[in-house]
Order: sequence, then C-alpha cells, then structure tokens
Amino acid sequence: MTTVKTYTASNDIESEYSKFTSIEHRKKYAQFFTPFAIADLMAKWLLGNDQLRDVLEPAFGLGVFSRALLNQREDLNIKGFEIDTNILEKSKNIFEDHENVNLQHSDYMYNDWDNKYDGIICNPPYFKFHDYDNKNILKEIEERTSFKLNGFTNLYTLFLLKSIYQLNKGGRAAYIIPSEFLNSDYGTLVKSYLIKSKTLRHIIVVNFEENVFDDALTTASILLCANDNKSEAVQFSNVTSLSDLHKIEGLIENYPNHLSATQIVNFENLNADIKWRAYYQEQNSIKFKHLVSFASYGKVVRGIATGSNEYFTFSLSKAQQYKIDAKYLLPCICKAADVKSPFFTKDNFQELKTNDKSVFLLNAKNPSDENIKRYIEIGVEHEVNKKFLTACRNPWYSLENRPPSPIWVSVFNRNGLRFIRNEAGLSNLTTFHCIYLNMFSSPKTDLLFAYLLTDVSRQIFEDNRREYGNGLQKFEPNDINKAKMLDLEQVDLDTEKRILEYYNSYRQTVLNKTPDESFISQINDIFIEQFTL
Repeated sequence: MTTVKTYTASNDIESEYSKFTSIEHRKKYAQFFTPFAIADLMAKWLLGNDQLRDVLEPAFGLGVFSRALLNQREDLNIKGFEIDTNILEKSKNIFEDHENVNLQHSDYMYNDWDNKYDGIICNPPYFKFHDYDNKNILKEIEERTSFKLNGFTNLYTLFLLKSIYQLNKGGRAAYIIPSEFLNSDYGTLVKSYLIKSKTLRHIIVVNFEENVFDDALTTASILLCANDNKSEAVQFSNVTSLSDLHKIEGLIENYPNHLSATQIVNFENLNADIKWRAYYQEQNSIKFKHLVSFASYGKVVRGIATGSNEYFTFSLSKAQQYKIDAKYLLPCICKAADVKSPFFTKDNFQELKTNDKSVFLLNAKNPSDENIKRYIEIGVEHEVNKKFLTACRNPWYSLENRPPSPIWVSVFNRNGLRFIRNEAGLSNLTTFHCIYLNMFSSPKTDLLFAYLLTDVSRQIFEDNRREYGNGLQKFEPNDINKAKMLDLEQVDLDTEKRILEYYNSYRQTVLNKTPDESFISQINDIFIEQFTL
C-alpha cells in the first residue's frame, strides 16, 4: 500500500519561504500568502462538489490550496500555473510525491482557455491596471465571455472572470480577493458579470480587524461560486477574525439551503452600480432625512499628480541649490502631515517655508531660462521623462491644470474624513483631493464647511468608504461625489446664523492654537435635531 504525504495544517512552508526571499522579489510577483485556515475553508467549498475530480489552482505559489485539498482527497487531479521560477521549483519539491499534481511555468491569463474544471481555487496576484500589459488579456476575455471590460480592471478580477468561464457544469470556484472591487467604480463591470453569470453564491467579507493578506495592505473577501443552477440568490457574511470561520463552514455544509434569511439578496435585486457594502453592512445614512448627493454642491477631483514627487517638489534650499527662480515655483501642499489643523492659512504656509519643507512645485513655463533648462536636462538624465505619467505629457515636465480649491479632503484616513479649509489658496498634490463648489454653493462655503466638520457628516460619508488593512480607510473622488449629505437648503436663516456663529468661534480657537471642539459639537447637535428620522 502506498503512503500518501499529508501536509501540516499551517503556513510553516510560507513562513520559511518568506525568511529567505526578499520583499522586493515577493512584491514583484505579488506573493502575499493565504492563511491555511482560510485555504482549508475554501477547499471545503470545492470538496462539497460530489463530482470533484479535476482542479485548477491558477496562481499556485507554494500550493496552500492544493495542500488543503490533498489532505482530504488524495485522488484529485490538480493543475497549477506559476510564473515565478523560484517559487515554482520549491513547489515541485513540495509535491514531488504527488504524480497527480501538474505544475506549469506559464501565465494563467494567456493559457488554458479551452479546458474546464470541476473546481478552481485561487488567491490571484494583486496588480493594478498599469502594472501589467492588459490589452491582450482584455481582448481575450471579451471574445470568450462576450462581456466588455475597461482597461482599469485589476488583474485579480480578470483571474476571477476567466475562472468562472472555465467551470464545468456543476463546478465550483473559491477565490480570495481584495474587497475593494465590491465598493469601487472599476468593480461595477465585474459585479455585472457575476450577476449575469448567476454563479456567485456567497461573499464572505473579512472585517478588517486583522490583515488576512499576510503583509499586503488590503482587506479581503472570499467569493464562493458554483455553476449549478441551485440558487437564485447571493448570501453576504461578515467575519471579524479567523476564529469565526467555523460559522461559514456550517453555511457550506448546508448549501444550497440557507441557515438564515439575513443578508441574502436575489440576483434580480442585486445592483452592480452601487457599493455592495449596502448588502452586508448597515448604512449610516438611513438614520437621516432630507439627503442629497454631495455632487449637488460641487465636485471632488484628485490633487495634482506629478509622476515623480522627488523631482518636481521643491523646498527653498532645493530651489537655491538648483538656482530656480521663485516665478517658476508653484506654492503647493505636498504632504498631508504638513497640514495640522482644519484651517490652512498664509501664516501656516510661511511657517512651512521657513522650516524648509517641500511646499513648491516646478512650474517650468519658460524652458528657455538657463537654470530651468539645466534642471530639465537632469530629469532626462534620470529618465524622469519616461515614467508612467510624465511619458504621457507634452512636454513631459508640464503640470496638470488644477486651480487651488477652497476645500481639501484627505485620501487615506483612520478616523474618518479630514476636511481642510484652504484659506492660503495653495495648490495640492494627490495627498488631498480638491473640492470645487458650484456657483450656487460657493456663497455658502462656510456653512458647507461647518457641516463637513461634524460627526454627522463623517458618519454619512463612511457609507462610501473603501477599507484596507488595520482600519485604514480610503476615499476616491467619486466615492465622495456619489455620497449622500444633508440638504443644507433645509436650514432656515436663523439656524444658519447660529451655525456660522459657532463655526467662526471654533475657527478663532483653532487659529489661537486652543481648539475648542465644543463649538463643533453644538453644530453637530443642530444637524441631529433637524435631520434625524
């Protein structure tokens, strides 16, 4: 009788690999490993298919999913794809006792389209759209699935779509991917395909108290799919730690029956155009009345993207070093850490200049100036002109046209959105988004900003947040543009006057460096009293 190797139910193999492999190499190949407990859960979904024989692991790595599967079913035929020869050789050694494990040194996205599988299981590479050549991949997917995508689709979602296409009748797929696509603009088309294919069965949102993606700065969702026509609905579940996964095991064991009726949405009621957080998390906005879109007051756009901050940003000493005249320097906030309070004044800007902070951008509007010409040549010598953004500009050293906005809003946050009143009239890099008010809202800038400082405002905006590891939140411009806010037109003149009195008192305490948050609490109470349902 042949003894079949059994694998330990741990990530010891991944830990050992990480010790002797540089982080640069791992980032190059997007090698962020799945905890064995999650791999085992996902394997159980596949094993629930009684016809499971042929399994595909499209991003093999060290084969954590195959190890979990083979621990329970040694007779499976497994095919794995891997593009990194270093990790592939290690995996071949790990699985040398299993003749039914076939590992190929190939890119999954360009190969194997004509084969179908009973089970597909994967933690795909997390690359943004500009980190790989996606034109050929998109073309292939569109031809095979008759579903058009755009060039901003992340690679991990393309892996998912291809795998769904390759499922046999009755086949199952289990994917662990960043939750970002559930609540982002680029995810809309992917969600549309999941609805159209009617293969999605379960989304398990891992709720951000721990990073399941090893040291990758993101949060995760487990997607369980089946090509079996056994369900017309999708169940959403939340888990707050790896120890909660046993709850999901019960759901898997009882499929296609549901153990409860909560957070279950029929395909016909799923809306790809909204953030799917609405299906698995209570929305703060439902507590309030008289809500309007933030876009009715203005527009949020990202700050200036230089393509090379190190090259384009200047402090006074750097300007002196390269003899760049002040008329070629655009005053600009380059780092969020340089803005300490909700009001950024000319005095704050002067203080940053005096402390030799980088608060200028090169604005080479006259390249005939000898010192400007010399600095441009330095950029060419260091190939700044060949970077992703600069290569698309003519001339490459030109700045984006972004006039200063009256309000800034932070991009990354841990304690809710941070709004800044730009009283100094400075430009800003992408560390902040710009808020431009429309002609009707502009006269009410102070009232709007007073509202933006309140907890009520932050709570409602949180419905549109994106979540990353360790409680980090991110807001893209459209996350705010599409967010709800209180309709300030409902505020009568007497109430507006009270709000502005509190606001001006608060502003004065901030400028005096003795901020009194009680004034903002008073404003918050006014909004709660008038707008709470």
